[in-house]
Amino acid sequence: MHIEALKTLAVDALEELKGKDIAELDVSALTSVTDVMLVVSGTSTRHVTALANNVVEKVKQAGLRPLGVEGQADSDWVLVDLGDVVVHVMLPDTRRLYDLERLWADLPTDIEEEVRGGRV
Repeated sequence: MHIEALKTLAVDALEELKGKDIAELDVSALTSVTDVMLVVSGTSTRHVTALANNVVEKVKQAGLRPLGVEGQADSDWVLVDLGDVVVHVMLPDTRRLYDLERLWADLPTDIEEEVRGGRV
């Protein structure tokens, strides 16, 4: 499935269950692990779990399988790895603490690092 279609599928699944403050981070220039990260807040641990489960369910209905799901035991942060898209579902306090949006925005791209290091 194309990245845009996978991202849209995940966002629709999150919006369907009223995920809060969905943020899309294009990290393709920063890491080879994934291209897009979605960060969303849930209002309670049950909501966080339900949001993550809905993403997994919708992806499976589309004929795909998630590469992994982590954090369901605690449910203050559940990560759903879809390969090209990684979904972080978090409680608001957890989201503020880890501040993934700022963390990934502040990382230099590989090209910027090489230029600064004098390799290019």
